[in-house]
Amino acid sequence: MQRTDFRCLHRLRVRWAEVDSQKIVSSPHYLIYVQAAMMDYWRALALPYESGMALLGGELVMKKVTLEYHASARLDDVLDVALRCVRVGTSSVQLEAGIFQGEQLLVSAEIVTVFVNLTTHSSCPVPSGLRTLLESFEAGHHMAEVRTGDWQQLGHDALALRTAVFVQEQGIAPELELDTHDTHCVHAVLYNRLGQAIATGRLLPAQDGMGRIGRMAVHRALRGAHWGHTLLQTLLEAARSRGDTCIELHAQCTAIPFYARAGFVTRGAPYEEAGITHITMERSLHGPALGVGDITAIV
Repeated sequence: MQRTDFRCLHRLRVRWAEVDSQKIVSSPHYLIYVQAAMMDYWRALALPYESGMALLGGELVMKKVTLEYHASARLDDVLDVALRCVRVGTSSVQLEAGIFQGEQLLVSAEIVTVFVNLTTHSSCPVPSGLRTLLESFEAGHHMAEVRTGDWQQLGHDALALRTAVFVQEQGIAPELELDTHDTHCVHAVLYNRLGQAIATGRLLPAQDGMGRIGRMAVHRALRGAHWGHTLLQTLLEAARSRGDTCIELHAQCTAIPFYARAGFVTRGAPYEEAGITHITMERSLHGPALGVGDITAIV
């Protein structure tokens, strides 16, 4: 088992509460590490686990977990927990995990899950949609696609996401979130392979070559898995294609690191907008196109 065998890696640092008196990780915590990696796996598939499984009509439940110990992890070690799907059966999904410190394999795991109908609480065939998701990801395929269009085409899905993020999650008044600019904007919505809208944003009309991006929102369960950067890249390319030379946005201050990694710099002092502290950020569009690469998004 090699790190390069896996497409999904979850990084963590061993904490004090996870070790014994010898400063070695206690055995049960390795399973907790694997379970944490499983949530990253669903994010990598662009699948919000709760709503995605509800759409599929069931849920995966663990039937068997086998751990094999090769070496110990110690306090403050940085570990990579790798996870992959190795088999999709009639009603079961078999996953394999490896816990690595650098290139050294410390623990290997085999997880057998069963797809269960939540109404009857009995096993049932793995839905074709889930089977396709798992097989596509392990084959190295893209797990989401961005669609661009006007408000009439994409407004329903964009508004649903924005309402969930800005109104329900952040407490912004609905009348502030929805404005008259939407009908004049280029909208982008990112969809997963189940057709779920998972991220959205808009590009406002340019003024003197300066475009503006706004209403960037990513499904809460999928943040940190580069989907926000994928959407941002699409909006930047749309601005570049129509001839914009520069782009600005009003970033929530908590999102500054995300936009800074995408080449944006702050301008001026922070200010309050819709009850949340923002700052203006901008970047030139004369540079090379962005790549997903090393971006770890908080959006």
